[in-house]
Order: sequence, then C-alpha cells, then structure tokens
Amino acid sequence: MTASSELQNDLLLRALLRQPTERTPVWMMRQAGRYLPEYRQTRARAGSFLDLCKNTELACEVTLQPLERFPLDAAILFSDILTIPDAMGLGLYFAQGEGPKFKRPVRDERAVKALAVPDPAGELHYVTDAVSTIRSALKGRVPLIGFTGSPWTLATYMVEGGSSKNFAHCKAMLYDRPDLMHHLLGVLADSVTAYLNAQIEAGAQALMIFDTWGGVLTPETYREFSLHYASRIIAGLHRRYDGREVPVVFFTKNGGAWLESMVDSGAHGLGIDWTQNLGDARRRVGERVALQGNLDPSVLYASPETIREKVAETLASFGHGSGHVFNLGHGIHPEVRPEHAGAMIDAVHELSPAYHQDGLEQTP
Repeated sequence: MTASSELQNDLLLRALLRQPTERTPVWMMRQAGRYLPEYRQTRARAGSFLDLCKNTELACEVTLQPLERFPLDAAILFSDILTIPDAMGLGLYFAQGEGPKFKRPVRDERAVKALAVPDPAGELHYVTDAVSTIRSALKGRVPLIGFTGSPWTLATYMVEGGSSKNFAHCKAMLYDRPDLMHHLLGVLADSVTAYLNAQIEAGAQALMIFDTWGGVLTPETYREFSLHYASRIIAGLHRRYDGREVPVVFFTKNGGAWLESMVDSGAHGLGIDWTQNLGDARRRVGERVALQGNLDPSVLYASPETIREKVAETLASFGHGSGHVFNLGHGIHPEVRPEHAGAMIDAVHELSPAYHQDGLEQTP
C-alpha cells in the first residue's frame, strides 16, 4: 500500500499543491516545544536538547505530543536546523540562555575547504531513524513534514560561531571573499539536498526550508547568496516519492520584499511572516505558489476572543479558494498558554470552510 492510499488527512498536501480542500489546513511552527508542559517533562528526561534530538523514541514522542492535544493537520519532525554543521564536526552545543554555539567556527579558507558533505546514513542517521519511527507511529493520521535550515542560514551560525546581531564575520566573508562564501554555500547546498532526500526516503511527505536569516541581506546579496542556493536544492529534490508528489515550502523570515523572486525558487509554497499582508502577498504571487502563514505569534498572548478575531482577519485576507496553509508568521513563543494555541486551531476549523465552498474557489 502506498503512502497516498494510507494517508487519512491529506489537507496539507492538497493545499500546498493548490488543489481544492474542504477547509484551510493548520499547523504551527515549533508546535512541539517549550509551551507544552509535556514537552518540558520529556526534555528533562532526555537530559539536554541535543540528547532529545538524537534519541529516536523521545524525538518521536515530542513530535506526536501536539497532535494528542490539538486537531492539527500535520506533524513536523522534531529536530534542529543545525544538524548538518554538527555532523560536519564543528562541535555544536547549547549554552544556557545564549542559544546554539559552535566550538570550531568556520572563518578562513582552510576551515571552509576542509568541510565535506556528511552522509545522511552515517552521521545523520538519527534524523532519518526518527523520521521513519514517527511516520510509522502516525499510522497515516496526518502528513509528516521534514525540514532543514537554508545554506545561508546554516552558514551564518557556522561562521559566527552562534547567533548574531550584526553578522560581522559572515558578512565580512561575503563581501571580502565572495568566492569562499560561495564555496561554503555550495557544500551546504549539496549537504542539504542529500539530507532532505534522505528524509523523503525515510518517510517525510512534505518539506520545509527555513531561511531564518535571509532577511538580513540586501536584495542583490539575497538573490546571490540565499535564493540561488535554495533554488539549487529544490531542483535536486525528489519531486515524487512513494506514489505522491512531495511539496516543498520555502520560508525567508523578513523576506517579503522578494516574494516575486522567491516564486522562481521552484517551491510549491512560500512561508509568509507577520510583517506583510497575506492578501497583498497572494496578489503578488498569483496562482503560481501556495502561501503559508501568517498570524503574528504574539497574538496568542491575547484572549481567546481576540485570537478568534485575528484568525478571521487572516483567513479573510487570503480570501476564497485553495492554496493557503494557516500557520503562525514564525514559531510559537514558549510562554504561550496551550489553550490559546487551541483557540487558534479551533477558530481555523470553524471559520475556514466558508472560504472553500463550491463555487467560491476564486482568485482575489
């Protein structure tokens, strides 16, 4: 039996392929995370965030936790965007209150040229093991989303040695040694392509590429150093697997100025953050791609009544027809009360069918 015949809820996949749906599918970036008390308990059992990521059974457990609470339309692999540079031997660790850091940043030609594409079946086998375990545990309930960081975003962490406010080392390399930056991004693009294809082969039914730091670039450098490599990855992915098309969502945070260029990436859908109007984004991309987003995550701090109003505004902004996946404009904040996330999901379920009635599938 193929994946397509096993899947009980394929709303997400149909929406990303801009096929008719009965309602708007909904999931949340970081839906398995610190806002859930059950996640915090599992994290404590694991010992550390990295240990949790690398423990197949526990990664499966936290992936499924939000689906036990909420009627979500997708599961997303519990992992981290920095698995590839970790597999390259850069010494990833997480400092309390400071986020991810690398013991061995990549800042000169020797370090860049020493990098090699990690084997998904070797150093990254724990990720594909988790994908296959989660896919089996889902039993066709909803699609499983695999993901990665974009080459540019991975490069920022690798060169800076961790998070950054001004990206001094990374941008110095970009401007002083564009050849070296292109070499780094090329190795990362090959690594990401192999990694995502391995996730597909292990059972991922849709993919996301998170370009978290693409928005810190200029229009020219964005196209050359971020979008180009994302497009190269998408062109190298399995378009169909196990009898079904595998849709890809490309998300550049603060990338609204470049939507028209992002359409040419080859992605089936584009993630939209909360800094742009969803209806305007739809008019700009036309019928070429689906859109995912874009409720401000901070709305979930508000009352359930306000959350419902803002969900209604977001749905109305996109308008009638298929091609919308409801999501937050970025990941859910750790301090959000779970019942407020539930209020958002319930509102999408209740309010969105009106935008998918027969005869109403139309462009804005």
